[in-house]
Amino acid sequence: MERTFLAIKPDGIQRGLVGEIIRRFENKGFTLVGLKLMNVSRELAQQHYDVHRERPFFAGLVDFITSAPVVAMVWEGDGVVASARKIIGATNPLTAEPGTLRGDFGINIGRNLIHGSDAIETAQREISLWFTTEELVSWQPELTPWLHE
Repeated sequence: MERTFLAIKPDGIQRGLVGEIIRRFENKGFTLVGLKLMNVSRELAQQHYDVHRERPFFAGLVDFITSAPVVAMVWEGDGVVASARKIIGATNPLTAEPGTLRGDFGINIGRNLIHGSDAIETAQREISLWFTTEELVSWQPELTPWLHE
């Protein structure tokens, strides 16, 4: 079963959107297999955003993600990586479609509420950065037969 990594960023937490964000993924039928509220170390933030290390906004990304708690999550389901990206919406909330998290709640690109892995390989890397194997729970919701053939 495919897994993806999502993180509700400090602005999402400060604005009280944790429940709404989780609800959208639960309503879609995905299974939550990892969840933790945490303060992000600078080391973890730098590893997470390593692909942007040479870009001028790298320091700002690290500063922001370490500025307040983050809710780190792992979700499981068929096509969860691509589907989560659609639920999240475009990186820039100004161009995100209504009905997406960023389209409904985002203000600007620097405060876009949530991070979501952009590919299966990225998800695997990010999950291993943020969670140990012991922190992930494999389980099957009772409604699974109602969602999948």
